[in-house]
Amino acid sequence: MIPGGQPNMQQILQQAQQMQQDLVKAQQELAETKVTGSAGGELVKATVTGGGDLVGLVIDPAAVDPEDTETLADLVLAAVRDANAHAQKLQQERLGPLTQALGGGGSGIPGLPF
Repeated sequence: MIPGGQPNMQQILQQAQQMQQDLVKAQQELAETKVTGSAGGELVKATVTGGGDLVGLVIDPAAVDPEDTETLADLVLAAVRDANAHAQKLQQERLGPLTQALGGGGSGIPGLPF
């Protein structure tokens, strides 16, 4: 602060710019980070980026029953949901403190749930 209790606007702007740069860096790291979710005792594994993009799906042959494709579909959905839950937790851990510092409760970033 400068004399008289007034905030130094230049310093505030520099801090805001640094926080914004930190947020961009964290978003880039999330986009490159991969997390995996599974279902059916790991018969189906889904891999998503920290941003929630599905980038991989592995289905164990034991999960494939031509007479019961509905169960396989359920396992795939469960694995993708599990992976996305891990991605959301990672987003909150990495971006939560930065977004709160920049403006409170919400991130203001499309696609992020907080």
